[in-house]
Amino acid sequence: MNVTPPAPAGPFDHPALFYRDAAEYVAGTVPFVREGLASGEPVAVAVPGGNLGLIRDALGDAAGEVRMIDMSEVGRNPGRIIPAVLRAFADLHPDRRVRIIGEPIWPGRSATEYVACVQHEALINLAFAGRDVAILCPYDTRGLPADAVADARMTHPVVIDGAGRHDSADYAPEHILSECNRPLPVPADAAALSYGEGFCDDPLGRVRAFAVAHAARIGLSGDRLEDLRLIASELAANSLDYGGGSGTVRLWREEDRAVLDVSDAGHIADPLAGRRPTPIHQLGSRGLLVTQLLGDLVRIHTGQGGTTVRVYFDLDGADPLSAIRSVGDAAAL
Repeated sequence: MNVTPPAPAGPFDHPALFYRDAAEYVAGTVPFVREGLASGEPVAVAVPGGNLGLIRDALGDAAGEVRMIDMSEVGRNPGRIIPAVLRAFADLHPDRRVRIIGEPIWPGRSATEYVACVQHEALINLAFAGRDVAILCPYDTRGLPADAVADARMTHPVVIDGAGRHDSADYAPEHILSECNRPLPVPADAAALSYGEGFCDDPLGRVRAFAVAHAARIGLSGDRLEDLRLIASELAANSLDYGGGSGTVRLWREEDRAVLDVSDAGHIADPLAGRRPTPIHQLGSRGLLVTQLLGDLVRIHTGQGGTTVRVYFDLDGADPLSAIRSVGDAAAL
């Protein structure tokens, strides 16, 4: 397998690495890391724990020079990877070329998670356009379905496989983003509350109370219940400010998750909304960023007819901020 890439044509390099086993994984990732270290470039590796171990063992003592991140923890919600992993690391080095290995798609991801993953891969191209950053994305071609490999060819301008490094003839991130903007059906038994001017004197207080009461009945508790309270309030505030002044919040249980749904008449025109790190002192809404950082999975459907933001909370999930803090960047919070 030829894994030695030629110099990229532009400053931003976003190849997909197709591998079939551990040997090909190491052969495709470790030289990428070593080349970066030899050039004095900051390097981060954000991959699932087992693959993280493969790279760490192959690097030996050089692993201490690399930021190692368990993607299965911090990337549980693919929507937080750009602000809390990729941008968080790259923005620490604004005047230097940066290398990152990011593996957000691995065998075992649910169908709902996968849509968010492939959308994330398409958005990387917008988030880093023109920046001097290389992001290598490995794909397990034996463990993943064929559709995932085909989608990787559409979200990455370059592919590295058994034939070497070459341009992807199927590159079409705009098509992927359109396909991922899917309507989000609501179950008939979801608890619902409409809010806004004319419904009550304190719409945000009513939304918070409604959301917490129903989420607690579903089984959410502790810090995660407080996270849901905050997200419900932030999204409802967005509805009042930007979504026509009113909206509807819904809650239900889906297997081992509590699901919060907020719909209004607004339209999110910026595909990177909620995926840019925002300094804590910056004025303006940070509701979508907070939602991505604290939710275990986030799906958004938006158009001229309105927007729905759906947030999943694992009933037995850990505090997501602990994983984010391990990246070491407070700017994303």
